[in-house]
Amino acid sequence: RALGRLAGVLAGAGGEDQVAVRGSGVFGRRLVRAAAAGSATGPASEGSWSPGAGSVLVTGGTGALGAHLARWLVENGAEHVVLTSRRGIDAPGAVELRDELAASGARVTVAACDVADRDALAELLAGLPEELPLTAVVHAAGVLDDGVLDSLTSERFASVLRAKADAARHLDELTRDLDLSAFVLFSSITGSVGAAGQGNYAAANAYLDALAELRRAEGLPATSIAWGPWADSGMAGDDAMERRMRREGMPPMAPESAVAALRQALDLDDTAVTVADIDWENFARTLTAVRPSPLIAELAAEAGPRAATGAEAGKVVTDADSATPLGERLSGLPKAEQDRALLELVRTQVASVLGHGGAEAVEAGRAFKELGFDSLAAIELRNRLNAATGLRLAATLIYDYPNATALADHLRT
Repeated sequence: RALGRLAGVLAGAGGEDQVAVRGSGVFGRRLVRAAAAGSATGPASEGSWSPGAGSVLVTGGTGALGAHLARWLVENGAEHVVLTSRRGIDAPGAVELRDELAASGARVTVAACDVADRDALAELLAGLPEELPLTAVVHAAGVLDDGVLDSLTSERFASVLRAKADAARHLDELTRDLDLSAFVLFSSITGSVGAAGQGNYAAANAYLDALAELRRAEGLPATSIAWGPWADSGMAGDDAMERRMRREGMPPMAPESAVAALRQALDLDDTAVTVADIDWENFARTLTAVRPSPLIAELAAEAGPRAATGAEAGKVVTDADSATPLGERLSGLPKAEQDRALLELVRTQVASVLGHGGAEAVEAGRAFKELGFDSLAAIELRNRLNAATGLRLAATLIYDYPNATALADHLRT
């Protein structure tokens, strides 16, 4: 029976490409709007979750995300915040953060502890003051090691999984007998929908989501939040990366908005929720450039027909007045004009990937690598060209056709 279901999936039945084959049937994944989406604003109301008396442990507590969390916890009455990182008080800004929080009247401990080291974490927990027992955990630690899939070695997977998944497992095991009011896991939307170059990070965060479901099934508190990028998080990278995220339809969130969403998730006692600021038209076009995505179909449909259908896909983007498929557009043109249109198409998309204002910034004969392309940029260019042409180009195309002129010649064929 299971093999029959698998054969049906492989034959394309139902149009699903991400499935779970179980004894009770075949299941497809969907992102749907949360019941209380859009209401995470305004001050905390009576009955909202609060850290209460005791200690709150924040992993990754001296980083940018940890600092935002620590301030929010102290503002909401945390008596004792324990901020961990591998460098502890020697981490940049840790002393200033400790002093700032202490000036608010809270007790603050900054500890050098690798939470992926089970023994070190157990020692830290055993050393908490008896009068301030642990009441909440926020696991915000994580590392990035981006690379296209064939460059992700087992060691590169292990380093990312260690900071996210191993640490979460130890936190789960060592706090099961404690009376926690919250066990919060900072997951990532990468684990929900994927992201170019982040196969290892996606796996680590999907583990966090699954751990939250497991804890809930066992009657333990757990909330996993699959975050979109935070502004000023230290994880999103430089200005060029932020421009890329905006072009792809997922701009970084203001930390204040993200913290408000965190409060709402805890107030509503969510188990697993995704929180991101998404421009659905651009995001859906990017995600569906290579293939349709039933995963986001419902949310994209709510955003409007252009987002739902990828209305820009298969349209020439070199001419603001042109909205015809590429083949039709080129078929009526002389060869010289076809060549110019194709070259302009490539230069425009290259400029978009690199964050330039227009095609004129891209020298047609200059090598893509000299222009600043890396593997992730190659994937983005592939996706954009597939959306614009309706073709099925490979992500390695910039290595086979090293400049805009060569790539435009390839598009002709």
